Amino acid sequence: MRAIVFDPDAPRKFAFADAPDPVPTAPNELLIDVKAISLNFGEVYYGDNAEHPGDIPGWDSAGVVTTAAADGSGPPVGTRVAGASWSQGWAQRRVLASENVAVIPDSVDFDTAAALPVAGVTAVQTIRRLGPVLGKRVLVTGASGGVGRLAVQLAARAGAHVIAAVGSPERGAGLRELGADEIVVGLDGVEPVHGVLEHIGGTMLADAYGLLADGGTLISVGSASGQSTLIDFEAARMARKNNRIESFMANWPLGEELQYVLDLTGRGLLDAQVGYRDSWDNLDAAIDALLGRRVAGKATLTVS
Repeated sequence: MRAIVFDPDAPRKFAFADAPDPVPTAPNELLIDVKAISLNFGEVYYGDNAEHPGDIPGWDSAGVVTTAAADGSGPPVGTRVAGASWSQGWAQRRVLASENVAVIPDSVDFDTAAALPVAGVTAVQTIRRLGPVLGKRVLVTGASGGVGRLAVQLAARAGAHVIAAVGSPERGAGLRELGADEIVVGLDGVEPVHGVLEHIGGTMLADAYGLLADGGTLISVGSASGQSTLIDFEAARMARKNNRIESFMANWPLGEELQYVLDLTGRGLLDAQVGYRDSWDNLDAAIDALLGRRVAGKATLTVS
């Protein structure tokens, strides 16, 4: 089969190659014919889970089941599904555990479905970790990105007053329609918040932590800036605040939460915010657009 593999000598560190067809080995594994994939910032910026030349990276895929799980779990042959694991997704065929896939509603196309596994589940899980947010102020940094745009929508659905922080006014386009009550460039003048979903790292994380009201929580979801963070916890303690900061890594399996966001999308209650669509034959251009901050939301590629 054709696949995208890690190639340290390629201009963008990824190249096409022939790879062996995958075969389910565990009773709960199924095989899908991949129709679309999505690109996540961590995959293309850090080369996540691509340690050796020839490794197939890729978290998110959408396609059709061609071999059902032997133990009867998961959907039958012919079902349209989306799913994820930490590698092997950027290929024409892929094996996934049945508990990490969900059925795509008829009204949702493959490109849209491929955008939702990791980003959608991350948004769901991080908002849940904040606890009840009805009527509370929630700050989403990096709100123009793939996870950020989904988090804005889901936090608004949960009843939060959502403050969306973006890098420029242009990057904030469309966020108010998604449910943001405030759109800010930088954090100057932002009033205290109950919770923060933080995607940037560096000084942004430290500044956002300083905005927490007493008892507030910051979830560190990612570090798009690539910068380390210094926080003056003594200043926070002397301000007599009892706050919490947590690092985030998705909890697996994710099939149930993925089904939730897919069903919301199918009912028109969640917009996957696919800001870039193309063929995977144009992989390098898609990577350049994503790393160059020219994609509002998610980038998805059809598999030829």
